[in-house]
Amino acid sequence: MELNKYIEHTLLKQDATREEVKKLLDEAIENKFLGVCINPCNVSFAREYLKDTDIKIVTVIGFPLGQTTSEIKILETIDAVKNGADEIDMVINGGKLKDGDYDYITDEISKIKFACQNRPLKVILETDLLTKEEIKKACELCIKGHADFVKTSTGFVKNGVGAKEEDVKLMHDTVKDAGLHVKASGGIRDKETALKMIEAGAIRLGTSSGVKIINS
Repeated sequence: MELNKYIEHTLLKQDATREEVKKLLDEAIENKFLGVCINPCNVSFAREYLKDTDIKIVTVIGFPLGQTTSEIKILETIDAVKNGADEIDMVINGGKLKDGDYDYITDEISKIKFACQNRPLKVILETDLLTKEEIKKACELCIKGHADFVKTSTGFVKNGVGAKEEDVKLMHDTVKDAGLHVKASGGIRDKETALKMIEAGAIRLGTSSGVKIINS
């Protein structure tokens, strides 16, 4: 198994320096990772740096809380696409989900998918904060909103676990017949965990431990 082709090598910390971003991109090139996942302010730099590679540039929208308005998320998406993002990972509005405001969630996903201009949209559910029923419902709303992936976590929930096998399996079982995929992220720090996520149904892994994982 070519684990590197599952990995989106990730650097999303709020104090990431340009030198750290460059190191991430160099590691992605050296290890032939599928993609990198970086903050929006670094997308244009990464686009130029990776121009002679096929490494996907993934960025995040409404990150990490998901509590900005839909209009702001749409503007962020438009800007990210303009700057060279290949894929968009958007954080769902968890409060609206828990309120049962499902039309809001579906409408937001649909509008951001349109703003992606045919680029893949992954919707981050933040599974640490959801019940199993809420995870399933969120996945159903992602189907209705025409997202391409459902994603477990931001990795920014205090004391959160991040991706869990049972959640990835539930997400996969809910969306697979609709043609959506699962990205597992948060807490994937070793090869054993990475393989468990893939076995549970994930086809993408968001991790800052990519180099360690493929060399273990």
